Amino acid sequence: MSAEEKSKKKVKGRVILNTGHGKGKTTAALGTAFRALGHQQRVCVIQFLKGQGDYGERLLADQFPNLDWYICGRGFVFNREKIEEDKRVAEEGFALAKEKVESDLYDLVILDEITYLPLFGFLDVERIVDLVKNKPERLSIIMTGRDAHEALVQVADTVSVIDPQKHAFNSGVKAQKGIEF
Repeated sequence: MSAEEKSKKKVKGRVILNTGHGKGKTTAALGTAFRALGHQQRVCVIQFLKGQGDYGERLLADQFPNLDWYICGRGFVFNREKIEEDKRVAEEGFALAKEKVESDLYDLVILDEITYLPLFGFLDVERIVDLVKNKPERLSIIMTGRDAHEALVQVADTVSVIDPQKHAFNSGVKAQKGIEF
């Protein structure tokens, strides 16, 4: 195969944004991750807000040699007294994301719940946009989270808004192992 033919087959990665207030943004991203893993691709998941916990997907992650998983959060951010610590943790997580994206080791990087960083004032949205715009060409990135900044919508190739029609939680049903975590 000639160099010209190889360059024509060169993969151009995508930027995907899963946003909205409905359940399933991370789940959709992880479905794509498992699809990529099925094709022997390298995947990196970086979670920005979820803290340590027995999430089913995280428990399974160690079984995939082509999957790297990083937790860069302290748990959901509702304590305004610890805002400086949350900002520090967000900065550290973003530095890790930048390192992983720029490494060109992966075919897919998932930046789970990254939309919250600019929303909560932890990180300027332009830093995320710059990272995405300057990614290796072949790399695909999936960003997830509610209330995505318009700049993230604009930089994405595909945007899915997941809106709830009905959720069991609103009827008093608690989170269930294997469904919500």
